[in-house]
Amino acid sequence: MNNQKITFSIASNLDRQEIYKIRHLIYAQELNQHAVNSCQQLTDDLDAENKYIVAKGGNQILGFISITTPNSKKYSVDKYFSRSDIPYAFDEYLYEIRLLTVLEKSRNSYLALGLMFAAFRWVQSHGGLHVVSICRSELVEMYRKAGLNPLSLRAVSGKVTYELAVASTEDFEWVVAKNRPVYEAIQKKIDWQLPYLYFAPAACYHGGSFFKAIGEDLQSLTKATQIINADVLDAWFPPSPKVVSAIQENLNFLLQTSPPTHAEGLVKVIATARGVHEQQILPGAGSSDLIFLALPCFLNQQSKVLILDPCYGEYIHVLEKVIQCQVTRFNLSREKGFVVNTTDLLQDIKKGYDMVILVNPNSPTGVHSSKQEMEEMLLQVPLSTKVWVDETYVEYVGIHESIEQFAVKTENVIVCKSMSKVYALSGVRAAYLCCSPHLIEILKQFSPPWAISLPAQAAAIAAFGDGEYYQQQYATTHSLREKLKQDLQELGVTEIINGVANFLLFYLPPHFPTKNDFIERCRQKNLYLRDVSNMGKNIGANAVRIAVKDAPTNDKMIELIKETLLEQAE
Repeated sequence: MNNQKITFSIASNLDRQEIYKIRHLIYAQELNQHAVNSCQQLTDDLDAENKYIVAKGGNQILGFISITTPNSKKYSVDKYFSRSDIPYAFDEYLYEIRLLTVLEKSRNSYLALGLMFAAFRWVQSHGGLHVVSICRSELVEMYRKAGLNPLSLRAVSGKVTYELAVASTEDFEWVVAKNRPVYEAIQKKIDWQLPYLYFAPAACYHGGSFFKAIGEDLQSLTKATQIINADVLDAWFPPSPKVVSAIQENLNFLLQTSPPTHAEGLVKVIATARGVHEQQILPGAGSSDLIFLALPCFLNQQSKVLILDPCYGEYIHVLEKVIQCQVTRFNLSREKGFVVNTTDLLQDIKKGYDMVILVNPNSPTGVHSSKQEMEEMLLQVPLSTKVWVDETYVEYVGIHESIEQFAVKTENVIVCKSMSKVYALSGVRAAYLCCSPHLIEILKQFSPPWAISLPAQAAAIAAFGDGEYYQQQYATTHSLREKLKQDLQELGVTEIINGVANFLLFYLPPHFPTKNDFIERCRQKNLYLRDVSNMGKNIGANAVRIAVKDAPTNDKMIELIKETLLEQAE
C-alpha cells in the first residue's frame, strides 16, 4: 500500500453493489463456500439489516466488514453453530461481526485489524455489550489481537475452517487500552469518516428581564410578589409537594454536599420513567446548557441547518452567532396558524442539511405536531441529516406524544427535554437529551462533572415520582389558557394562535398601541410580556407572547392590559 490515506466509511448503496461482487469473487470462486452464479454477486438475507463498513483507496474498495444488529431475526453463526455454544443471551445487546474481507493486495497491512476495530467501535457506540463472530482459523491470532476470544469450536465451509469467537465490549476496551499505540498508529494512516468517534471518549476527571425590577443581586426577592413575570414561561403552579419536602427536609445536606458526578441516579430515574436505557440519556443543567454543549459538537461554520421560523430564539442565536453556520428557515404561515406541514417540511429537508431543528410544541406559537406525523416524517429523513427535536412543552399535550422511544432506535434523531416548564423546576435547572448511545458518546467528552446541582438532582428525581400531581396541573393549565384567551378576545384581541402549552401568542389589533409601546406601558405596571421579534423573521409585526398564570393572576393581567388600552384611548 502507498502513503495515501485509506477512507473508512459506511458503505453507500453503490459500494454495496461492489461488495456483493467481491463476495462472489472470494467466497464463491476462490473459497468454494457458495455456488458460482451468473449474476456474479453474492448476497444473503442478512444484508437487509447488516451495516457495512468499507475501506477505500480513492474510489477503489480495499476491504470491508459487516455488523449484524439485534434487529435481525437471525445471525450467520446459526448456520454453523448452536446458540447454546455461545455464552451470551441473544438479546438487544448482542451483535455479530462478520465478513471481514480484505483484497489480496492489501492483506499484509493494517486494514484487517483496522476494520475489526471499526466494527467493534460501531457495536460499542450503538450500545452493544457482546459480540459473536466466526473467524478463519489461520487468522485466529489477528482476531484475538482485535479483542475476540476463540471458543475452540470449529466448522468447515468450502476451503475454510471457522472458529467460533466471542467478546464483550469491556474486553475490547481492555485490548484497545493495552495496545493503544497500535491503534493510534492506524488512526494516523486512515481518514475516519464513520459517524462516531475513533476512540470511545473517556469520562471527565475532576476539577429574564423582570429580574431587573426584582433585583438581579437577589437581595430583594420580596419584590417578586409585586411583579407578574409573564415574559418567561415558568410554570404557574408550584413544584410537587414531594419535591418541596425533598428539598426542605434535606436542605443543609443538599446545599453543602457535592452531587453524584454525572447525575447517575437521576439518569436511571429518567430512563425508567421514559422507557429507555440509561446509556440513551445525557443530563444537563437545563436545555440551554445542552443546546450550547451539543450543537457546536455536531456543527461547524460549513454546516447547513434548517430551522422553523418562528422558533425558540436561542437556537437562532447559537447557530448564527456562536457557530456561524449556514441557516435556512422553513417559514411557517401566520395565515395558517403556524401549523407545520410535515409533507412540505420533508421536501425541504431532502434538499440536504446537516441538521434540522424542530421545537414541538413550538415556541412562541404553542402549535403541536402529532407524534404520528412526526414519526412518519422522521422515518423518511436521510440518515446523514441529524434531527434535533425540542420537546420542552410536550407534557402539556401528554407524555404519550413524546418521540423519545422512537428517537433512541434511530441513527439521527435527538430529543431535548427540559424539566423547567412542566415540572416547575426552572430555578434549579435540569434537562436531558434522549437519543442513540453513539450520539451521547460524542457529547459526553464535553459534559463536565457535576453539571447538575444536588438540589436539582433531588428535585428532579422527586418530580418524576409524582406524575399524578403534575397531570392535574396540566389539565388545569388548559382551562386557564382557554379562559385567558376568551378574556383577551373580549378586550378586542381577535388574532390568537391556537397553542397547547402554558402560553398564548397574540397580535395587537391596529387600534391598539404599537407593540413596543404596549409592552413598555404594561411593564410600568409591573406586568412583563414577551416581545417575540427575535424568534423569527417570519413572525410578523405586533406579536406578543403571554404566559398562563394562576386564575387570580390571569385576571390581574387582563385588568392591567385593559388599563393600558384605556390610557391609550384617552
